Order: sequence, then structure tokens, then C-alpha cells
Amino acid sequence: MRNATLRQLKIFETVARHLSFSRAAEELYLTQPAVSTQVKQLEEHAGIALFEQLGKKIYLTPAGSEMLHYARTIIDQFRQMDGAMDRLQGIAGGQLNVAVISAGDYFFPRLLGEFARRNEGVRLNLAVHNREELLHQLAHNLTDLAIMVRPPHDLDTLNESFAPHPYVIVAPPGHALVGKKRITLSALAEEPFIVREKGSDTWHSMQDGFAGNLGRLNIAMEIRSTETIKQAVIAGMGIAFLSAHTISLELQVGNLAVLDVVGFPLMLDWYVVHRKNKRLPPTALAFKQFLINEGAAQIAAITQIDADHLHEQHGRHERAARTTA
Repeated sequence: MRNATLRQLKIFETVARHLSFSRAAEELYLTQPAVSTQVKQLEEHAGIALFEQLGKKIYLTPAGSEMLHYARTIIDQFRQMDGAMDRLQGIAGGQLNVAVISAGDYFFPRLLGEFARRNEGVRLNLAVHNREELLHQLAHNLTDLAIMVRPPHDLDTLNESFAPHPYVIVAPPGHALVGKKRITLSALAEEPFIVREKGSDTWHSMQDGFAGNLGRLNIAMEIRSTETIKQAVIAGMGIAFLSAHTISLELQVGNLAVLDVVGFPLMLDWYVVHRKNKRLPPTALAFKQFLINEGAAQIAAITQIDADHLHEQHGRHERAARTTA
């Protein structure tokens, strides 16, 4: 194993985590043949197979499970070494490791860009994951900070909100419900819904938004990609529950419309999350403070979604409904 490289171990760990060469390639921004080649070379160094294929699925061999344990230990040791060097360097020249749920990739790179502009020499490492993968990153100390909507309850984490996060119901602009006031659940139940996959932050938020009535909806399709959901709605295949921060461009050009639904928008928060016992390097501490101080204003400027206005509008609707009743 003396000729194995850290790159090979990182690629192996990603494949082992997903049990998929294609998903590992997607996360690592590599081609699938490149991932397969690196894993094959690691197997040659080890002298034993690390994966086996049964049907269309791959599984870790006993040797693969053992390798995964040591690979994660080695990767973590290198990360701790980087953190120690960053702490000695301070913010300038330090590396920021941050992971965000997929809804954040519509604005988060620009937040990072603004932070880097103010702190010359900072090296950025951004990963975009669904909720399950993001929790894995936190649990295995694979990131300094995680940006999400629902902090975990089963991990020892410190969670601080830094910006409002509104969710809305969207439809194509020519939909029959566009322009109607205070649309009820019974009216929505007649429409086909295109939703994110179960277990995603968006799915859990949708459960909250419909307060136990999710079973009454007509779930037509379940899709892992927010971008694909938007395109399906634009094509007239159904309506969707989405983060308002993911649809700003479509609203500006008129490809999507927000429906006026009773109880919406659903107002949640963006959180910056890290393990309580983690020694954050100065770069991560500085970025966390940047989010708390300026995150809300920066996101509003980037997305052109005024969450406070949406919240006030929702409050006026609710007050009007109580007055009418």
C-alpha cells in the first residue's frame, strides 16, 4: 500500500459512500472512467478487490470495508493538518471547507465569492449535497461548516440561523390557479404535484407546509433535481413546492408564477451548522460571522427575493382571513 495516493483514497471513500461510481464521479467532478481507474489502481496496490458487483449494484468486500475505515482516518488526519496550518496562517491563505444543501447552490457561490473578494488569498472548497449526504459530511468531519434548513437532532451540533428561507407553490404562468386568491388545500389536491425525493430538506419542509395533509396531494412525480422540477412545471406537467430562492430567475423572466395559497409562503430559516467540539479554523469562523452579519441581505440582493415582504404579505392574508371569519 506504500504507493497508494491520498487522491485514490478520497475517490475510493466517495464511491464507497455512494456505492455508485457514477454518483461519485458527479460529486468529484470527474468522469466515471477516471473514477474507475483510480479505484482499480488502489485495488492493485492493495492486492485484493475492494468492491464486488451483484446484478447492477456494487457492494464493499470485507477488504473494502476495512479499507474504508482506514481511508476515512487518513483523510481526517490530513484535514486536521490543513486546519492546523490554517490556524497558524489566519484568514489570509486559509482554506474554507463548506457544504450546502442543493437549494443553496442557486446563490451560495456568490456569497462565497463576496467573502473571498474581501479576504484575499482564501482558498474555497464548496460541496453541494442532498440532506442525507450533508449529514454524512457533518457526522464524519468532512466539512467545517454545513448550510442547511433543518439542523440535525441526533448530532452534537451548534446551529445558528442567519437568513429567512421562504417556500412557495409554483405553477406555469398560464395555469388556471394563477391570479386566484387564497387557494385552498382542496383545490391544490386536484393538481398533480412534482416533488423532491423523500428525505430531502425540501421534502421535510413540504411536510411542515402541509401540516400532516401531504397524503391528500396528488404526487405525480418524485425527482432528485430542483432544476428538473422547475423545467417540468414550466412544461405544464404539474405544480411544485420549492424554495423561493431557487426560482428567482424564472420569476423575473415570467416562466413560473407563485400561487396565492392559504398558509403560504412557508417561512423557515437558513442555518450555519458545525459540530460543537470542532475547532473551527479562523477562515471558517470569519465566514460564519459574515453569514450571521450579512447573509440575509446578501441573499436578498442575489436572488431578488424579499423574504421580509413575503412574510408581511402572508401575515396580511392571515389577518384578513381572521377578520372575514
